[in-house]
Amino acid sequence: MTQPERRLLTPEEYRRAQDSPEFTELRRRFRRFAVPMTVAFLTWYLLFVLLSTYAVELMNTQVFGNVNLGILLGLGQFVTTFLITQLYVAYSTRQTDPISDEMRGRLETHEFQGGDPR
Repeated sequence: MTQPERRLLTPEEYRRAQDSPEFTELRRRFRRFAVPMTVAFLTWYLLFVLLSTYAVELMNTQVFGNVNLGILLGLGQFVTTFLITQLYVAYSTRQTDPISDEMRGRLETHEFQGGDPR
């Protein structure tokens, strides 16, 4: 089945969509998740790098067998990345996707075409 041909939107339509209250809310919701999560992850990563550099003895602490604390914290970086991804998917499904789907529908039906939005 072929997709129907899409009309290119005008810059004015994009501007009206961007100036809409829905888009403002969409940005606010995205930032509410992204900023704290980015700060938390970068802090966790920086802590790992600093411990690896300046607390070598601590990182060499054997946990079990030949596995030390440094290895576990390093693997924790990967686990954290996947966890954040899953949290974002769940958050966006609930908080941002409904708004973006509604806006996409309005753009596709050309509801942002008319007069000055202000």
